[in-house]
Amino acid sequence: MAPPISDAVVVDVLRRIDRLTGPLVRRLGRPPALPQAERDQWWADRVSGVAAGISAAPRFAGKLADLLPLQNTVGTAVQCLVVLGVASEHGVREPAERISLLTRVLLDRDLSADEVRPLLQRAKGTYLDEALGSGRGVFRTLWRVARLLGRIDDALDSRPKGKRRFRLLSNLPVVGVAGGYAAERGGLRKAAATASAILEGRPVPA
Repeated sequence: MAPPISDAVVVDVLRRIDRLTGPLVRRLGRPPALPQAERDQWWADRVSGVAAGISAAPRFAGKLADLLPLQNTVGTAVQCLVVLGVASEHGVREPAERISLLTRVLLDRDLSADEVRPLLQRAKGTYLDEALGSGRGVFRTLWRVARLLGRIDDALDSRPKGKRRFRLLSNLPVVGVAGGYAAERGGLRKAAATASAILEGRPVPA
């Protein structure tokens, strides 16, 4: 059995993801006139409606997708985008706070911003931007994020998931894309709702 992934490794990966997705979050920003009460919902529905198709794509392989890191990493990459989008709506700008939110929503790790900060100071890069490519499009960015998440794939099983019936359907080859899409969209909505609840000090939805 592999040793548990350390907090230092998790923070190192997530700080890179925060840096990579920041420009994309700003570029995908919701309509400026949207009322505050509807902004979190915009990230949950509009962005996840598009992004869930990306994260469900590996389901063309059916159950085989579970034997590869691709499903977890791609799905979590899209969830990172949605969670950080919700964080931006609540004015969360400090990297330690954003990374803390990602660990709580996606990894079920209760790392506070105070615990994250010293790990950010000690972090030493093992990946160069040039090694990951310099593209800035949605697909290229999410692919780069997914590659980074491959370093902590064992910790990704805690990420928000959609309804069980859709996850069961997603195990079938080809037609599993429909189930995978529904499951990933449900997971993205749950991630957005959880992030919003944490930031507003409300109980996290079940």
